[in-house]
Amino acid sequence: MAIKTPKQIVDILNQYIIGQDEAKKSVAIALYNRYRRMQLSKDMQKDITPKNLLMAGPTGVGKTEIARRLADIVEAPFVKVEATKFTEVGYVGRDVESMVRDLVNEAVRMEEKDQFERVRPQAEKEANKELVRLLVPGIKRENRESQMQQMQDMMQMLMGGNQNQNNNSPQEEVTDEVRNERLSIAEKLNKGLLEDREVTVEVEEAPKVNPMGDMMGQMGMDMSSMLNNLVPKKKVKRTLPVRDARELLVQEQSHKMVDYDSIYQKAIERTTNNGIIFIDEIDKITAGNKKTSGEVSREGVQRDILPIVEGSTIQTKYGPVSTDHILFIAAGAFAESKPSDLIPELQGRFPIRVELNALSKDDFVKILKDPENSLLKQYIALMHADGIKLVFTKEAVDKIAQIAYDVNQGTDNIGARRLSTILEKLLEDVLYEGPDMEMGEITITEAYVEDKLSDIITNKDLTKFIL
Repeated sequence: MAIKTPKQIVDILNQYIIGQDEAKKSVAIALYNRYRRMQLSKDMQKDITPKNLLMAGPTGVGKTEIARRLADIVEAPFVKVEATKFTEVGYVGRDVESMVRDLVNEAVRMEEKDQFERVRPQAEKEANKELVRLLVPGIKRENRESQMQQMQDMMQMLMGGNQNQNNNSPQEEVTDEVRNERLSIAEKLNKGLLEDREVTVEVEEAPKVNPMGDMMGQMGMDMSSMLNNLVPKKKVKRTLPVRDARELLVQEQSHKMVDYDSIYQKAIERTTNNGIIFIDEIDKITAGNKKTSGEVSREGVQRDILPIVEGSTIQTKYGPVSTDHILFIAAGAFAESKPSDLIPELQGRFPIRVELNALSKDDFVKILKDPENSLLKQYIALMHADGIKLVFTKEAVDKIAQIAYDVNQGTDNIGARRLSTILEKLLEDVLYEGPDMEMGEITITEAYVEDKLSDIITNKDLTKFIL
């Protein structure tokens, strides 16, 4: 993947997020500095730490979206955590170190996906071979050694060896007639003529959620893998169209072809060098001006987060992970507190401060129309599914933006999220009656907006419209 400059990163962010130019510029520089660091000598790299960011601004102005889009741009492991979900060590709640474990899990998923794409051509070939065998089964014959072989496989697996997959399936005899029919089916399969034909496949049963898994993971142990090595995986039969069965078989074959030790190692490297952790609602763990019984616990959470942000080694089920070069982005509304209410040590670990501005009426107009898959584009696409062309006039869009802005000023300011509330109210009848309408086109005018939203415009009690 080509490295993107700060200007290119901002240009991409502009496609999805309206305004907040200062915040976009700051995160783009912080991201590109990671690339600069990797070009230096190993000794110099160790001393250059990421410049973590603290974003302050009202809810719904784009703090989370900036961080999420940033991770997508550079294909970096990214997790979003709520600071309020963590509690001080010794209390019931999530351990702060779990944010790093979640990040490694995401890196493993990304690395596995990359490896699967690399082996997919070969995996598809093997899957198609298996589909041919399933569509034209051979003549089964009794395998008297199967029970003995299964016992041998079980002993071998307990001793750490690999199970012999071939001996688990019943032996079959392939006659000339079966062979010729398989050649014919293979040709049709390659031409895509059998995609809707149903076939019964035998696949491994999906692993069940282990309530002890997260607890063991916090101790750096992968309990599920240990149990899987002791107990043979159960097979289940599923009848599916060929296209869906192929995907299941491709996944199964891909698991056999990739090297998971390599995946785990690369995932840890990806986490330590490129990982991004977004800590939301960090203002909620400041004591602020409120002297409550929870103040000690709030400060305790900050002190627990501090060593992770400063740089420490966290044990995960894939191996130890250093947080020295993970980029941390913290965000909060800071409506009832201010960044200086954080403990001084934590403030020092977020040297870049960015203030995001409240959204204006013009910002709302742009949010409705400009971004990729904007709100208006989403509703137009949804109505198109019913065969209806939905059109918004310029005046209607301006009126929607003005109403959203006025409601935010009159009640709690929830930023761009207000637009979703307004649009759902505005289009309620259209969305409800859409499947039964025979109209080819519906135009939303300024008069229609005023009529449908008259309650919001005239009623001073707007509590029913607050999300």
